[in-house]
Amino acid sequence: MIRFQREHLETLLAAVDHGSLDAAARALAITPSAVSQRIKSMEQQVGRVLLQRTTPVTPTADGSVVLRHARQVRLLDDETARALGETNADGVGSAVPSIPLAVNADSLGTWFLDALALVRVDTEVVFDLHREDQDRTAELLRAGTVMGAVTAEADPVQGCSSVPLGIDRYRAVASPAFVDRYLSDADTERRMLSRLDRVPLVDYDRDDDLQQGYLRRVLGHAPSGPRHFVPTSADFARAVSLGFGWGMLPEAQCLDALARGELLELTPTRRADVALWWQRWNLASPLLERVTEAVRSTAAERLHPVTR
Repeated sequence: MIRFQREHLETLLAAVDHGSLDAAARALAITPSAVSQRIKSMEQQVGRVLLQRTTPVTPTADGSVVLRHARQVRLLDDETARALGETNADGVGSAVPSIPLAVNADSLGTWFLDALALVRVDTEVVFDLHREDQDRTAELLRAGTVMGAVTAEADPVQGCSSVPLGIDRYRAVASPAFVDRYLSDADTERRMLSRLDRVPLVDYDRDDDLQQGYLRRVLGHAPSGPRHFVPTSADFARAVSLGFGWGMLPEAQCLDALARGELLELTPTRRADVALWWQRWNLASPLLERVTEAVRSTAAERLHPVTR
């Protein structure tokens, strides 16, 4: 049975989290040579390469397995120390545990932080949030980078559980000024759809497929109009409100503006539903259970129910 030294596991974590062996050495207050020797010792122990010495360093497939183990060991050690009331040399409570989580930008900008705030009411914890598209957050689970993720992937990652959170409903909207400028003659929804593929739109980034995927589903082809790229959730919504282009906004970001007439819904009978799941490691951790409870309860209040 392979048994890693705790300091070796912490060194692997430091190298991945800080991006290089030199940065890990600074964080651990040891020499870069000592970092390299510890990781080489682990690799010799398992007979496999664990880290790709790239910039930044990245774990191999085998390294991801060990990285995940290292995070689990750290979390369980921290929870045990706190349960026993362990204190540091200065008499202060033991180190606050850190939970790395992955979440998509729109959830982060609308409801996810409220869920984590519930945890903070009665639990000392710090959160290390990784923002990624909901179609790619599960990859961070597989890599051992995070312990839980809001994801569009329903099938559980190996070693994880998966539960439905709900449906985030998006509406195609634009400012009244944008409609007057580009879509004033689109007096029917059918005509509106035929025009949307040629007028400016707002995308989150070059990987954002929400707007283009929406038009591919209803028109059979991707839009050909100009694209603005605005890579934060709040600024994306503001760009749409300012008339840069049309875009798909989650209801949490557009219903009030629609009611006030500050935005117009372009295709009221056609919306885009994004089903979200919560995946987390199968680890007997009271803290991870608390996070899961808060995420599920908040999502149940803010999202539409998933129907199967």
